Amino acid sequence: METLKELVAIVLGVNKEEINDNSSPESISSWDSFNSLMLISELEKNFNVKFTMDEVTSVTKVADIRNCLKKHGVKERLD
Repeated sequence: METLKELVAIVLGVNKEEINDNSSPESISSWDSFNSLMLISELEKNFNVKFTMDEVTSVTKVADIRNCLKKHGVKERLD
């Protein structure tokens, strides 16, 4: 199982070192609407959670993903 940064990097096709809490569609060109859906799917599968539509639409950067995962009780692999 990947960490949050590893998973984001894999889905978006970038190096893990490029991912930080402020990473967003504005800073990563491959973070488009299709890859957003792929990212949600992989996050749900990897962390065994199910996001609400409100959560999906409120995410604007990696820090938002981390906060949503914490709300779902995920405590590990968030680095």
